[in-house]
Amino acid sequence: MQVRASTERHQRWSRVGVAALAVVALGSGACSSPESGSAGAGAKAPEAKVAIAAGENGQKIEPNVPIVVKVTGGKLTSVTVTNTAKGNTVKGDATADKQSWTSGEPLGYGATYNVVADAVNADGKQTEQKSTISTVSPAAQAYPGLIPAPPAEGATFGVGQIIGVSFDQAITDKAAAEKAFKVTTVPPQPGGWYWLDNKTAHYRPRTYWQANTTITLNANVYGVNLGGGVYGKTDRSATYKIHDSWIAKADGNTKQMQILHNGAVVNTMPISLGKDDTPTHAGPHVISDKQREVVMDSCTYDLCPPSPGAYKATEYFAERISNDGEFVHENPNTVGQQGNSNVSHGCVNLSPENATWFFNTFNLGDVVEVTNSGGRTLPVWDTYGDWELSWADWQAGSALHG
Repeated sequence: MQVRASTERHQRWSRVGVAALAVVALGSGACSSPESGSAGAGAKAPEAKVAIAAGENGQKIEPNVPIVVKVTGGKLTSVTVTNTAKGNTVKGDATADKQSWTSGEPLGYGATYNVVADAVNADGKQTEQKSTISTVSPAAQAYPGLIPAPPAEGATFGVGQIIGVSFDQAITDKAAAEKAFKVTTVPPQPGGWYWLDNKTAHYRPRTYWQANTTITLNANVYGVNLGGGVYGKTDRSATYKIHDSWIAKADGNTKQMQILHNGAVVNTMPISLGKDDTPTHAGPHVISDKQREVVMDSCTYDLCPPSPGAYKATEYFAERISNDGEFVHENPNTVGQQGNSNVSHGCVNLSPENATWFFNTFNLGDVVEVTNSGGRTLPVWDTYGDWELSWADWQAGSALHG
């Protein structure tokens, strides 16, 4: 109910306007003279009894647990919750009947608060109740990085875009973290979480997103015990907008790539995939980055000169489809093989004209499905190999439903 230090502000708590003062005036309508008391002439009304629910028996509470003050046999007139170290007060709100008051913002970690609650009974006799409440001190605080990063205004993604949360601390209670995640989609589409490791969880629907979906991701982890003394550092949220469906189907047998826009074939172009000793991974790939000019260096995956097959070259109109060096890009040197044989180091080679068209058309989150490449399936951890898993296998990776 009072103004708090900026360090104790967190995203999911709304301000409660009626509690802007350091002491909440909860009304004096309950006050009356003994002559007008409801207990009857000559009889005294019972005293108001105030109970402060939080941190009973000196137990430290988690900062997202609200402080609740209740009264019986009267009405609350004021409640003040003060941070003893900083002096700032906590906002809150009372019910219309002034029978209870609840704090309306999270508390800080490792803090102590003094609570003073005043009430009156039917005769106007005042009762005051005090309490001291302390919050837990985390061994560590885990910051929730969002996947992908919250986008710039107007940015959109393809139907294959994976979303998720990646912490900077190991999480031992994954179920607690997953309960704190919330994904909302318009139109509604069922989906699920999959933990890649003890820090990162990804979310996807059963099949690709519907075109023009709006996705809101909330990681409401502040105050959440994530196990091992680690608590969530802050709440975070992001909204992602999905554009039209763009899917490329690259076939290693035909050496052709079909382009589908919202399910209809709108283009076909000759390609060259990875050669026998460096085959392109099979399965759905998702574009995670695009650059007009990229230096491709085999040393990035430990194949360096003078080893046979080592290379370093600048390629153009390149869109990344996995994190181990696979791109769709222009390669004028293989135009003669495109449509006839697979000769690349694992990339999808295109002519300059086709690469320019593809670069100008496909964007982050759009899909490239590779078949008949001779390569193994793209691993789930290889950005973004999530679509390689069956829905049953995906669900098994959830801490709540696996």
